[in-house]
Amino acid sequence: MSVRDAVLVEARDWLGTPYRHQSSLKGVGTDCLGLVRGVWRQVIGEEPELPAAYTPDWAEKTGEDRLLKAFRTHFVEKPISAAEPGDVFLFRMGLGCPAKHAAIVSGPDRIIHAYWGRSVCETRLVPWWERRIAGCFEFPFFECARSSSSPADRSTCGQPGRAVRCSTQVTAQAQKA
Repeated sequence: MSVRDAVLVEARDWLGTPYRHQSSLKGVGTDCLGLVRGVWRQVIGEEPELPAAYTPDWAEKTGEDRLLKAFRTHFVEKPISAAEPGDVFLFRMGLGCPAKHAAIVSGPDRIIHAYWGRSVCETRLVPWWERRIAGCFEFPFFECARSSSSPADRSTCGQPGRAVRCSTQVTAQAQKA
């Protein structure tokens, strides 16, 4: 199974999880960031850092683009026009506002996300959402010239948490799940 497929399988496994601000527990509660964090833990492994506590209006209060900065640190940024299933879109909820919503691209014009008042759902990427895309990111899997699934062969590919281009091979952690 490709890493993109593993991301989508895991994201779809979260469908129906109730919205709970600052949570990230499949079947119990999650917010949009919690969904991405949960997929990361299942497909990649341990999170590179835990987010600081945040209120629902954190972006409006601070004006800082903390979410965009964190994704640029831990994910691989790519052109929005190059988005593929398994990538993550970040959204600005208002023009000129910091990015504060995340969704996993699940197909052409489709996203999986959690937002206030809804459980995790797969919806169409309608023009309202499209106009608000602030960035597109790949999960930081590792590209190796080898297609081997041997841990010894993969050991030279890099370390989790470093933002490098996506591989088509699922990590050993995801294969065990």
